[in-house]
Amino acid sequence: MLRVSVSGRSVAAVVVGSGETIVIGRDPQSDPPISAGLQTTFVKVPTAAEHTSRTALTIEVGSEVARIRFSGAGEARLSSLFDAPAGARRVTLSRGMVALLDEGENQLVLLRGAVDAAGRYTDLELDLDIEQVDLTDPAEPPTGGGDPDSAATSAAPTLEQFGREWFVALALAEPWLVGQDDYPRPPSNREIYERVAQWNTYAWNLVRPQRVDDAIKIISRLAFGRVDDPFTRSEGRSQNVRFAVGRRAAEVRLVTPEDLAQVQRKATERAAERAVERARQASRND
Repeated sequence: MLRVSVSGRSVAAVVVGSGETIVIGRDPQSDPPISAGLQTTFVKVPTAAEHTSRTALTIEVGSEVARIRFSGAGEARLSSLFDAPAGARRVTLSRGMVALLDEGENQLVLLRGAVDAAGRYTDLELDLDIEQVDLTDPAEPPTGGGDPDSAATSAAPTLEQFGREWFVALALAEPWLVGQDDYPRPPSNREIYERVAQWNTYAWNLVRPQRVDDAIKIISRLAFGRVDDPFTRSEGRSQNVRFAVGRRAAEVRLVTPEDLAQVQRKATERAAERAVERARQASRND
């Protein structure tokens, strides 16, 4: 996937990945992004001149390429550095133009796009860094010397423990959690409902198949991410998609073997308590 970072003297650094878009301008939240289906980050430039467009440019990050759409009223100069005999590429952008960003360092200069402390017009400079990231071989975390003002790493997306989707994910991923990798098919909606009802005292009306389907789509989005979500891509038969979601939920540890053992243990304890209570009731009746 791609990782794109944007920084400048008057803007906070922003880092996004494939399937996301950045909207930059004087007041970008006033205008909708061009591709509304993508996750969007708005970057407001506090030093922007009054004639700078509210949405000056949009950077859309795909799985393999990142493109910039310029919608400002003035002009901008895009410079890209890459390994080539020429050494650099320079492109002048005007409203409506689209350009691909090269991997590595890029610089965008919005001519007379900013105002300095003395009220004079200056160029607005943005540094754009494009990097290919291999998710199967993550880089080692830094050991020190980082920016103390930088944001802390966010926690990975997860499911609310003991929530509806969490229980559905347990039932869907159960074959992989117990090591049955050759399981012939994913569990049906009915089987998922019965497993949740067995494990928990409340089943969220999962007896309705649509409730199970809705939960699986939420699990799929968390397990695969927005770009690779098989429900969004609509590839293959529904059974194949469900099989992939169950396996992926186990692989990325949305649910774990420890979670499965915990709910099974609690279900066994509840069953034992009910059996004792029935025995007591029977003895009282006698």
